[in-house]
Amino acid sequence: MVAQDAMVESAAVGGWSEALGALHERIGHRFARSEARERVRRYLFGLLGEVERKNGWRLAEAVGERDPQGVQRLLNSAKWDAGAVRDDLREYVVEHLGDEETGILIVDETGFLKKGEKSVGVARQYTGTAGDTSNCQVGVFLAYASEKGAAFVDRALYLPKGWTSDPARRTEAGVPEGIAFRNKIELAERMLERAFAAGVPARWVVADSFYGRSHAFRGWLEKRQRPYAVMVPKTNAVPLGGRKKKIEQHVERLPEDAFSEVLPARDGGGRRPWEWACLDLAADPEKGMRRWLLVRRSTDDPEDRGFYQAYGPEGTTVEELVGVCQDRWAVEECFAEAKGEVGMDHYEVGFPR
Repeated sequence: MVAQDAMVESAAVGGWSEALGALHERIGHRFARSEARERVRRYLFGLLGEVERKNGWRLAEAVGERDPQGVQRLLNSAKWDAGAVRDDLREYVVEHLGDEETGILIVDETGFLKKGEKSVGVARQYTGTAGDTSNCQVGVFLAYASEKGAAFVDRALYLPKGWTSDPARRTEAGVPEGIAFRNKIELAERMLERAFAAGVPARWVVADSFYGRSHAFRGWLEKRQRPYAVMVPKTNAVPLGGRKKKIEQHVERLPEDAFSEVLPARDGGGRRPWEWACLDLAADPEKGMRRWLLVRRSTDDPEDRGFYQAYGPEGTTVEELVGVCQDRWAVEECFAEAKGEVGMDHYEVGFPR
């Protein structure tokens, strides 16, 4: 039995190594020098290895180098096209996870807590990572999820105005001159535009309330006829029954029978302890689209509620809307795995943009 288990483990490791080698072949040509191509191969293996702290020193040790200079040179100064590698990896994700029926694009952000002031984009700013205003960097991410799995396909480092308006600080940190200030909504739109242009097979765009509360962001998606289901705060105003009020005011008038348990059309984890109400908002008949307000409440605590605004094709079922809303949580799993397995918050250089 032990021998059989060892054979299974060996086969799994062999398959993992072969897959990583194929991935390296896909992106290796983006690195100008053979030394960098070889080092990036070892670096990828190191990231996926059992290294507790995945910074320059520890990764250098893991790949058999005497000091971190080579790894740091790879990340800081080696010539490679970060945008092209991003596109290669997006294609890789689509090849393995792409699905026309269940694919969604998820916009979200995460923070990276820092102690100093030198890391690119670091500032005192709010991050959900700490649940408060902290000294940190903030990255905006785009993930792809389907019934086959989930993975990141794009990223952008948010640069506060304190950085974009300080030439000396930018120069010292190596921020390219052409980088201008863009708010997080604009960063998200640029990433989505790249995914749309690349033909990523996604039926819906989903996002948390920071992005969903933006009328401009929702309008940007509607202009492109891109269905969405985004979280919104209860203070968002929506027109309902001929009157535009805050969501919380509309919800106060809902009868008890407006809520019911809904089993999502795509339910990978069984029933959730939620009840849902779905209300029709203003339609967009010229485009064959409709708008909805969804209210989610806990079956254990009726005051625990979440709110979503959605825009999608006529004929979309409540079950599909609920499933799309719940699928947003796949991005949280992506963040947890990226930070826990490959040290996304252990790095010591700025994100390329």
